[in-house]
Amino acid sequence: MIRKKRVLLSLLALALLLTLMAGCSREMATPAPSPGKAVLTIFHAGSLSVPFKELEREFEKLNPGVDVQRESSSSGVAIRKITELGKKADILASADYSLIPDLMFPQFADWYICFARNSMVIAYTEKSKFSEEINSDNWYDILTYEGVEYGHSDLLDPCGYRTLLVWQLAEEYYNVPGLYQRLEEHCPPENIRPKSVELIALLESGELDYAFEYRSVAVQHGLKFVELPPELDLSSLEFADFYRRAKVEVPGKEPGTTLIKEGRPIVYGLTIPSNAPHPELAVEFLKFLLSEKGQAIMER
Repeated sequence: MIRKKRVLLSLLALALLLTLMAGCSREMATPAPSPGKAVLTIFHAGSLSVPFKELEREFEKLNPGVDVQRESSSSGVAIRKITELGKKADILASADYSLIPDLMFPQFADWYICFARNSMVIAYTEKSKFSEEINSDNWYDILTYEGVEYGHSDLLDPCGYRTLLVWQLAEEYYNVPGLYQRLEEHCPPENIRPKSVELIALLESGELDYAFEYRSVAVQHGLKFVELPPELDLSSLEFADFYRRAKVEVPGKEPGTTLIKEGRPIVYGLTIPSNAPHPELAVEFLKFLLSEKGQAIMER
Protein backbone atom coordinates (compact mmCIF):
# COMPACT_ATOMS: atom_id res chain seq x y z
CA MET A 1 0.00 0.00 0.00
CA ILE A 2 2.10 2.94 -1.27
CA ARG A 3 1.04 6.54 -0.88
CA LYS A 4 0.73 7.81 -4.45
CA LYS A 5 0.95 11.59 -4.13
CA ARG A 6 3.83 12.69 -6.32
CA VAL A 7 2.53 16.25 -6.71
CA LEU A 8 2.40 16.65 -2.94
CA LEU A 9 5.94 15.33 -2.64
CA SER A 10 7.17 17.83 -5.23
CA LEU A 11 5.43 20.65 -3.38
CA LEU A 12 7.00 19.50 -0.13
CA ALA A 13 10.45 19.58 -1.68
CA LEU A 14 9.83 23.07 -3.12
CA ALA A 15 8.52 24.35 0.19
CA LEU A 16 11.57 22.91 1.92
CA LEU A 17 13.98 24.72 -0.39
CA LEU A 18 12.12 28.03 -0.13
CA THR A 19 12.07 27.81 3.65
CA LEU A 20 15.75 27.00 3.87
CA MET A 21 16.78 29.70 1.40
CA ALA A 22 14.69 32.32 3.17
CA GLY A 23 16.36 31.41 6.44
CA CYS A 24 13.06 31.86 8.24
CA SER A 25 13.26 28.86 10.58
CA ARG A 26 14.74 29.48 14.00
CA GLU A 27 16.03 25.92 14.16
CA MET A 28 18.23 26.62 11.15
CA ALA A 29 19.95 29.71 12.53
CA THR A 30 23.47 28.90 13.74
CA PRO A 31 24.75 30.94 16.70
CA ALA A 32 27.94 32.92 16.26
CA PRO A 33 30.98 30.84 17.30
CA SER A 34 32.81 31.69 20.50
CA PRO A 35 36.00 33.69 19.75
CA GLY A 36 39.17 31.64 19.62
CA LYS A 37 37.43 28.28 19.69
CA ALA A 38 37.28 25.52 17.09
CA VAL A 39 33.73 25.02 15.87
CA LEU A 40 32.16 21.56 15.57
CA THR A 41 28.95 21.75 13.53
CA ILE A 42 26.32 19.05 13.98
CA PHE A 43 23.11 18.67 11.96
CA HIS A 44 20.78 16.27 13.74
CA ALA A 45 17.23 14.97 13.91
CA GLY A 46 14.82 16.88 16.14
CA SER A 47 14.27 13.82 18.32
CA LEU A 48 17.97 13.95 19.26
CA SER A 49 17.79 17.51 20.61
CA VAL A 50 17.67 16.60 24.30
CA PRO A 51 20.46 13.98 24.41
CA PHE A 52 22.67 15.91 21.98
CA LYS A 53 22.34 19.06 24.10
CA GLU A 54 23.75 17.08 27.01
CA LEU A 55 26.43 15.52 24.81
CA GLU A 56 27.38 19.01 23.67
CA ARG A 57 27.71 20.23 27.26
CA GLU A 58 29.83 17.28 28.38
CA PHE A 59 32.01 17.28 25.26
CA GLU A 60 32.77 20.98 25.70
CA LYS A 61 33.75 20.35 29.33
CA LEU A 62 36.25 17.76 28.16
CA ASN A 63 37.39 19.98 25.26
CA PRO A 64 37.28 23.61 26.44
CA GLY A 65 38.75 24.82 23.14
CA VAL A 66 35.74 23.52 21.19
CA ASP A 67 32.41 25.23 20.54
CA VAL A 68 29.73 22.70 19.47
CA GLN A 69 27.13 24.26 17.18
CA ARG A 70 23.98 22.17 16.65
CA GLU A 71 21.19 22.59 14.11
CA SER A 72 18.02 20.61 14.75
CA SER A 73 15.58 19.73 11.98
CA SER A 74 13.87 16.73 10.45
CA SER A 75 16.41 14.19 9.17
CA GLY A 76 15.49 14.77 5.53
CA VAL A 77 15.95 18.52 5.90
CA ALA A 78 19.27 18.05 7.73
CA ILE A 79 20.63 15.95 4.88
CA ARG A 80 19.36 18.30 2.18
CA LYS A 81 21.11 21.23 3.82
CA ILE A 82 24.31 19.43 2.83
CA THR A 83 23.35 17.81 -0.47
CA GLU A 84 21.21 20.57 -2.01
CA LEU A 85 22.04 23.84 -0.25
CA GLY A 86 25.80 23.47 0.04
CA LYS A 87 25.93 23.87 3.81
CA LYS A 88 28.72 22.06 5.64
CA ALA A 89 28.54 20.02 8.82
CA ASP A 90 31.07 17.94 10.69
CA ILE A 91 28.47 15.38 11.79
CA LEU A 92 25.10 14.36 10.36
CA ALA A 93 22.84 12.34 12.69
CA SER A 94 19.62 10.94 11.22
CA ALA A 95 16.62 9.30 12.91
CA ASP A 96 16.66 6.79 10.04
CA TYR A 97 20.09 5.42 9.22
CA SER A 98 18.95 4.35 5.74
CA LEU A 99 18.52 7.97 4.64
CA ILE A 100 22.31 8.37 4.73
CA PRO A 101 23.05 5.85 1.94
CA ASP A 102 19.80 6.75 0.15
CA LEU A 103 20.45 10.50 -0.01
CA MET A 104 24.18 11.05 0.64
CA PHE A 105 26.06 8.18 -1.04
CA PRO A 106 28.44 8.39 -2.84
CA GLN A 107 29.11 12.14 -3.17
CA PHE A 108 28.61 13.33 0.41
CA ALA A 109 29.31 10.18 2.46
CA ASP A 110 30.41 6.59 2.03
CA TRP A 111 29.87 5.11 5.51
CA TYR A 112 27.63 5.36 8.54
CA ILE A 113 27.24 3.85 12.00
CA CYS A 114 24.05 2.88 13.83
CA PHE A 115 23.98 4.21 17.37
CA ALA A 116 20.46 4.28 18.87
CA ARG A 117 17.00 2.73 18.67
CA ASN A 118 13.49 3.97 19.42
CA SER A 119 9.81 3.07 19.12
CA MET A 120 6.62 4.75 17.95
CA VAL A 121 3.97 5.80 20.47
CA ILE A 122 0.86 7.98 20.54
CA ALA A 123 1.50 10.94 22.84
CA TYR A 124 -1.22 12.86 24.65
CA THR A 125 -1.97 14.94 27.76
CA GLU A 126 -4.61 14.94 30.49
CA LYS A 127 -6.53 17.51 28.43
CA SER A 128 -6.81 15.15 25.45
CA LYS A 129 -10.32 13.96 24.61
CA PHE A 130 -10.95 10.38 25.80
CA SER A 131 -7.57 10.31 27.54
CA GLU A 132 -9.04 8.08 30.28
CA GLU A 133 -10.20 5.50 27.74
CA ILE A 134 -7.52 5.21 25.07
CA ASN A 135 -5.25 2.16 25.09
CA SER A 136 -3.30 -0.11 22.74
CA ASP A 137 -6.47 -1.96 21.70
CA ASN A 138 -8.83 0.94 20.88
CA TRP A 139 -6.60 3.86 19.84
CA TYR A 140 -7.53 3.66 16.17
CA ASP A 141 -11.24 3.98 17.01
CA ILE A 142 -10.77 6.85 19.46
CA LEU A 143 -8.61 8.84 17.03
CA THR A 144 -11.46 8.87 14.52
CA TYR A 145 -14.16 9.94 17.00
CA GLU A 146 -15.84 13.21 16.08
CA GLY A 147 -13.95 16.19 17.49
CA VAL A 148 -10.68 14.35 18.17
CA GLU A 149 -7.62 16.05 16.63
CA TYR A 150 -4.37 14.19 16.00
CA GLY A 151 -1.27 14.88 13.95
CA HIS A 152 2.09 13.69 12.75
CA SER A 153 5.15 15.09 10.98
CA ASP A 154 5.54 15.22 7.20
CA LEU A 155 7.25 12.89 4.73
CA LEU A 156 10.62 14.63 5.01
CA ASP A 157 10.75 13.47 8.62
CA PRO A 158 11.23 9.76 9.42
CA CYS A 159 8.71 10.00 12.27
CA GLY A 160 6.19 11.21 9.68
CA TYR A 161 6.57 8.39 7.21
CA ARG A 162 6.90 5.90 10.05
CA THR A 163 3.47 7.04 11.24
CA LEU A 164 2.01 6.01 7.88
CA LEU A 165 3.82 2.68 8.11
CA VAL A 166 2.27 2.11 11.54
CA TRP A 167 -1.19 2.84 10.13
CA GLN A 168 -0.68 0.35 7.31
CA LEU A 169 0.51 -2.34 9.69
CA ALA A 170 -2.38 -1.61 12.05
CA GLU A 171 -4.89 -2.33 9.29
CA GLU A 172 -3.50 -5.84 8.94
CA TYR A 173 -2.74 -6.43 12.64
CA TYR A 174 -6.24 -5.49 13.84
CA ASN A 175 -7.89 -6.91 10.69
CA VAL A 176 -9.80 -3.70 9.98
CA PRO A 177 -10.09 -3.20 6.19
CA GLY A 178 -9.79 0.45 5.16
CA LEU A 179 -8.23 1.54 8.46
CA TYR A 180 -5.23 3.22 6.82
CA GLN A 181 -7.45 5.37 4.62
CA ARG A 182 -9.72 6.18 7.54
CA LEU A 183 -6.84 7.40 9.68
CA GLU A 184 -5.40 9.42 6.80
CA GLU A 185 -8.73 11.09 6.05
CA HIS A 186 -9.24 12.12 9.70
CA CYS A 187 -5.84 13.89 9.87
CA PRO A 188 -6.15 17.26 8.07
CA PRO A 189 -3.11 18.93 6.43
CA GLU A 190 -2.88 21.59 9.14
CA ASN A 191 -2.13 18.82 11.67
CA ILE A 192 0.95 17.70 9.72
CA ARG A 193 4.12 19.59 10.68
CA PRO A 194 7.73 19.58 9.40
CA LYS A 195 9.10 17.69 12.40
CA SER A 196 7.52 15.63 15.13
CA VAL A 197 8.80 17.70 18.06
CA GLU A 198 6.81 20.69 16.75
CA LEU A 199 3.66 18.79 17.68
CA ILE A 200 4.54 18.94 21.38
CA ALA A 201 3.45 22.58 21.75
CA LEU A 202 0.17 21.78 19.98
CA LEU A 203 -0.48 18.96 22.44
CA GLU A 204 0.34 21.12 25.43
CA SER A 205 -1.88 23.97 24.21
CA GLY A 206 -4.78 21.62 23.53
CA GLU A 207 -4.83 22.25 19.76
CA LEU A 208 -4.10 18.55 19.29
CA ASP A 209 -5.39 15.68 21.39
CA TYR A 210 -2.86 13.13 20.15
CA ALA A 211 0.40 13.03 18.18
CA PHE A 212 2.46 10.19 16.78
CA GLU A 213 5.91 10.53 18.35
CA TYR A 214 9.01 8.61 19.31
CA ARG A 215 8.89 7.15 22.79
CA SER A 216 12.02 9.04 23.80
CA VAL A 217 10.44 12.37 22.85
CA ALA A 218 7.28 11.62 24.83
CA VAL A 219 9.34 10.69 27.89
CA GLN A 220 11.63 13.72 27.60
CA HIS A 221 8.63 16.07 27.54
CA GLY A 222 6.71 14.36 30.32
CA LEU A 223 3.81 13.36 28.09
CA LYS A 224 1.42 10.48 28.57
CA PHE A 225 1.52 7.97 25.74
CA VAL A 226 -0.08 4.83 24.37
CA GLU A 227 2.43 2.04 23.88
CA LEU A 228 1.65 0.23 20.67
CA PRO A 229 2.05 -3.55 20.29
CA PRO A 230 5.60 -4.49 19.20
CA GLU A 231 4.14 -5.69 15.89
CA LEU A 232 3.32 -2.02 15.18
CA ASP A 233 5.77 0.20 17.06
CA LEU A 234 8.75 -0.49 14.75
CA SER A 235 11.01 -1.31 17.68
CA SER A 236 11.54 -5.05 17.42
CA LEU A 237 13.97 -7.04 15.30
CA GLU A 238 11.68 -10.03 15.92
CA PHE A 239 8.94 -8.45 13.78
CA ALA A 240 11.19 -7.02 11.05
CA ASP A 241 9.60 -9.28 8.41
CA PHE A 242 6.12 -8.07 9.33
CA TYR A 243 7.24 -4.43 9.25
CA ARG A 244 8.43 -4.86 5.67
CA ARG A 245 4.86 -5.44 4.51
CA ALA A 246 4.24 -1.70 4.81
CA LYS A 247 5.66 0.78 2.28
CA VAL A 248 5.45 4.52 1.77
CA GLU A 249 6.67 6.89 -0.95
CA VAL A 250 8.88 9.80 0.19
CA PRO A 251 10.92 12.55 -1.54
CA GLY A 252 14.00 11.15 -3.24
CA LYS A 253 17.61 12.14 -3.78
CA GLU A 254 16.97 14.47 -6.71
CA PRO A 255 14.18 17.09 -6.88
CA GLY A 256 11.06 15.52 -8.33
CA THR A 257 12.15 11.95 -7.56
CA THR A 258 10.85 9.60 -4.90
CA LEU A 259 12.01 6.68 -2.76
CA ILE A 260 10.08 3.75 -1.40
CA LYS A 261 10.65 3.34 2.34
CA GLU A 262 9.54 0.01 3.74
CA GLY A 263 8.87 -0.71 7.37
CA ARG A 264 11.89 -1.65 9.42
CA PRO A 265 13.01 -1.34 13.07
CA ILE A 266 13.81 2.25 14.09
CA VAL A 267 17.58 2.69 14.11
CA TYR A 268 19.43 6.02 14.15
CA GLY A 269 22.50 6.57 11.97
CA LEU A 270 25.41 8.97 11.94
CA THR A 271 28.14 9.92 9.49
CA ILE A 272 30.91 12.45 9.03
CA PRO A 273 30.17 14.06 5.64
CA SER A 274 32.99 13.83 3.10
CA ASN A 275 33.22 17.64 2.98
CA ALA A 276 33.23 18.10 6.77
CA PRO A 277 35.32 21.18 7.73
CA HIS A 278 36.77 19.50 10.86
CA PRO A 279 36.76 15.72 10.36
CA GLU A 280 39.38 15.06 13.07
CA LEU A 281 37.28 16.92 15.64
CA ALA A 282 34.19 15.06 14.41
CA VAL A 283 35.99 11.76 15.08
CA GLU A 284 36.65 12.88 18.66
CA PHE A 285 32.96 13.65 19.16
CA LEU A 286 32.04 10.30 17.66
CA LYS A 287 34.42 8.54 20.04
CA PHE A 288 32.79 10.39 22.94
CA LEU A 289 29.29 9.46 21.75
CA LEU A 290 30.28 5.79 21.64
CA SER A 291 32.11 5.92 24.98
CA GLU A 292 30.58 4.63 28.21
CA LYS A 293 29.66 8.17 29.27
CA GLY A 294 28.19 9.08 25.89
CA GLN A 295 26.12 5.90 25.73
CA ALA A 296 24.86 6.52 29.29
CA ILE A 297 23.54 9.90 28.09
CA MET A 298 21.83 8.28 25.12
CA GLU A 299 20.33 5.57 27.33
CA ARG A 300 18.81 8.17 29.67
